[in-house]
Amino acid sequence: MTAERASGTEGYAEEAEALVGRYESIAFADLHGAILHLLPAVPGRILDIGAGTGRDAAALAAMGHDVVAVEPTAALRRAAGVLHPSPRIEWLDDSLPDLTALGDRGEGFDAVMLTAVWMHLDATQRRRAMPRVAALVRPGGGLFLSLRHGPVPPGRRMFEVSAAETLALAAREGLTATLRREGEPALSGAAGVVWTRLAFAKVG
Repeated sequence: MTAERASGTEGYAEEAEALVGRYESIAFADLHGAILHLLPAVPGRILDIGAGTGRDAAALAAMGHDVVAVEPTAALRRAAGVLHPSPRIEWLDDSLPDLTALGDRGEGFDAVMLTAVWMHLDATQRRRAMPRVAALVRPGGGLFLSLRHGPVPPGRRMFEVSAAETLALAAREGLTATLRREGEPALSGAAGVVWTRLAFAKVG
């Protein structure tokens, strides 16, 4: 794994054991309540980029979706496989901004999830990543992002990302905003942290 490919994963392998408990303590429906009505209503194919411990991938699989769960941190992938074994989940070692392994497969998805991921990319990486992410969304499909705002934990690589920038990058790739919700509290209880929730549709 090259240094660039691992960009944004700093600190996660070292804290994997503690992160498992933290992530799994938050229910999918509680975290994603704002977008549940926008997810595919019938079983489809969903891409979860930065899937972590597999909490979201498992919930989506339980709804009948087939999920490709992308996670570059091996310790989290291993934990996820134990916690959430499912024939509907395929785990893939890949990462932003290039998603090289996914790009080589030429697939499209009915929904692409980027939960607590986008803030790990710097401005140059975000500009490079958005066309690649948008290309993975099938016509009629959706893209769902959450943006973190607040203090950066020690040892992590994070950047402040605005809703306005993200909306502009998505619009250039033919994605139409369907939801913008700012100031969501951090369910983890992290002091000073709030979230922005964005959703987009690819029309056509």
